[in-house]
Amino acid sequence: MKCGFLTLVAVAALSACASSRLMASPDSHANLGHASTTSVSSMNSQRDIVLAVANPLESPSTNAGSSLLGYAAPRYYGAGQRAASTLAALKKSYGLRELTGWPIKALGVYCVVFEPPSGMTQDALLKALAKDDRVQLAQPLNEYSVYSEGPRAAHPYNDPYVNLQRGFVETDAALAQNISQGNGVHVAIIDTGVDMTHLDLQGRIRDAHNLVDDDASAFNRDSHGTEVAGVVAADADNHQGIVGIAPKAILSVYKACWYQPAPNAGARCNSFTLAKALAAVLDTNVRIINLSLGGPPDPLLNMLLAKLLSQNRIVIAAMPPDGTLDGFPNNVPGVIVVRVNGASTAASGVLSAPGNDILTTQPGGGYDFTSGSSMAAAHVSGIAALLLSLAPNLDARTVHGLLLRSSKVSDGTLQVNAAAAVTALRSTQKATP
Repeated sequence: MKCGFLTLVAVAALSACASSRLMASPDSHANLGHASTTSVSSMNSQRDIVLAVANPLESPSTNAGSSLLGYAAPRYYGAGQRAASTLAALKKSYGLRELTGWPIKALGVYCVVFEPPSGMTQDALLKALAKDDRVQLAQPLNEYSVYSEGPRAAHPYNDPYVNLQRGFVETDAALAQNISQGNGVHVAIIDTGVDMTHLDLQGRIRDAHNLVDDDASAFNRDSHGTEVAGVVAADADNHQGIVGIAPKAILSVYKACWYQPAPNAGARCNSFTLAKALAAVLDTNVRIINLSLGGPPDPLLNMLLAKLLSQNRIVIAAMPPDGTLDGFPNNVPGVIVVRVNGASTAASGVLSAPGNDILTTQPGGGYDFTSGSSMAAAHVSGIAALLLSLAPNLDARTVHGLLLRSSKVSDGTLQVNAAAAVTALRSTQKATP
């Protein structure tokens, strides 16, 4: 079986305007970051750094042909004159080679991934930049990999499998769906790509964004995102395979993670792509953000996630396999952390959800079992959608408290329960006109 906890490469980077769409939408646009040919997969975590400088937008000039961004150098699309001048000076001062760059509108900065000059280590460069007043932030690029146990033997599924869905059954999702199916609740899945052609996901995905490359075929072949999407919102009553926890929710898919070309290699992300996804979500009405991934602390990513949380978004994250809570995104206050239900007691505030042997959608229109806290987080995202459909103004703190209070004992420990959570919410609504 596959272990579904997806980790990230922390290469802090945030982009409010750099997303290429797989599905056309009214606001679709080209990548507005630096038009670099550098592939995200070629970035080197032992070598490269991420640097941010202030990027205030100048007032528009009265000169013909001017823009809000001023007369910035073409290579710094989205950078004002101040940011462009600062970056050019920094490149000259330190002998840096630019790999890619992008504006972070929400934070008022422009970020660049730089390669240190020959002979200078990453650590030495970061120490030097820490003393430079022109630099708002400089940090290393870090890498992690997906924890995978490999797929189970293929099974020729050809019937509806709702009774085989362990998580669906254990959380009493069918009972909850008598009251709510997550109608119209908007959920963002920041992950790998998703099989857009899967019959159980048809009509559930509103838009998809590839922040890694332009390979639509690879997007559809990606397994981890397809698995998460199925748990959250696989369609119901369509004579296909399984039923999602919130089968009427609306999904937006942001591919920020990709699979390695080596055999059996897992997927990885970097904060260049993750930040572009988070920043893109800022421009949407998404209420729930599913992050079935994790990695080291990342100042830039933390800043952007804090911005989303301040806007009453609900962020649900998977606990790492080692149980630590000091990395991104679990270390950001307000994030709802989910672990796989097990024999041990969960840490204070951490939710437990089904995550072992979870039957869900697979690329190519299939189904298979997978395990990991990624699937546990997806169950909670689905339950949160059920709740928001009944009470759209619920905030993350209220949702978290409701899920904790309504958890039921399963295999000796407390586990989230969709039916109990929905019932508790309805009771609260009746008691509070």
